[in-house]
Amino acid sequence: MTEKELLAVACEQFLGKNVQDIKNVVLQTLEGHLRSILGTLTVEQIYQDRDQFAKLVREVAAPDVGRMGIEILSFTIKDVYDKVDYLSSLGKTQTAVVQRDADIGVAEAERDAGIREAECKKEMLDVKFMADTKIADSKRAFELQKSAFSEEVNIKTAEAQLAYELQGAREQQKIRQEEIEIEVVQRKKQIAVEAQEILRTDKELIATVRRPAEAEAHRIQQIAEGEKVKQVLLAQAEAEKIRKLGEAEAAVIEAMGTAEAERMKLKAEAYQKYGDAAKMALVLEALPQIAAKIAAPLTKVDEIVVLSGDNSKVTSEVNRLLAELPASVHALTGVDLAKIPLIKKATGAQA
Repeated sequence: MTEKELLAVACEQFLGKNVQDIKNVVLQTLEGHLRSILGTLTVEQIYQDRDQFAKLVREVAAPDVGRMGIEILSFTIKDVYDKVDYLSSLGKTQTAVVQRDADIGVAEAERDAGIREAECKKEMLDVKFMADTKIADSKRAFELQKSAFSEEVNIKTAEAQLAYELQGAREQQKIRQEEIEIEVVQRKKQIAVEAQEILRTDKELIATVRRPAEAEAHRIQQIAEGEKVKQVLLAQAEAEKIRKLGEAEAAVIEAMGTAEAERMKLKAEAYQKYGDAAKMALVLEALPQIAAKIAAPLTKVDEIVVLSGDNSKVTSEVNRLLAELPASVHALTGVDLAKIPLIKKATGAQA
């Protein structure tokens, strides 16, 4: 031991002795304790549980050797044997049991190995299937993600293109707006120049055309007004003339109407005085006019042809027309020509 007190004890016990003497002392001490422990155990316990046997020896021998300044660091039973092969016989039985258990263990192990191999194959196939499924899912997810990325890229590209086009359109609009502003400024300047030119032209026209034209218009207006007054006076004179003529014609017409009325009055009085004779005279005066109106359409006829094979037939037709004349006059005027003696004689002679 390395502790100072125990090291001093060891020096007292073994000082002056060599190593072999120290070994012998320790060995004899351990053998004594070993024999005392063997007396308390059976042969089977000693043979089967060597570790327990060695532990007991260490526990019993440690205090004694410790009092000599010696520490047991390790103690192992190397071998247990006897001269009559009792322990070897126990070993054979144990060996047979172990061999049997070993064979059974091998068989069970082989069985378990087969089962485990099948399970492993199944697990492998399951794992392979799951791996293939995951690979397919991963591939599908990759393709979907790739499509999504491609779609997003296309969208971003389209948006970028659209933004570029919109920006270009805005720039073009700005350029066009600036061009319009420039055109407006130019147009304003041009309008200002044209306005100045119009003012100059207006002044020139006023000096060269308008004022002479105004003078000419004033002259023409004066002439027109004079002509207008002349025409008015002439129209008034003509109207007065027409009025005078109208009054004269009205007086003449009135006088003629008065005379005609007087004549008609006298005729009416004469007709009333003479009765039927006056009416007859009036009818006879009107007959030539009636005959003229009836015969007026015949004046437009160049030739009249009477189709008849008998000359006496023509004569009879003429006589018939003449005979019907008094009836026609009576129907038109109410005067019966047959009552007039002259007409009777004429009609009879004609007949």
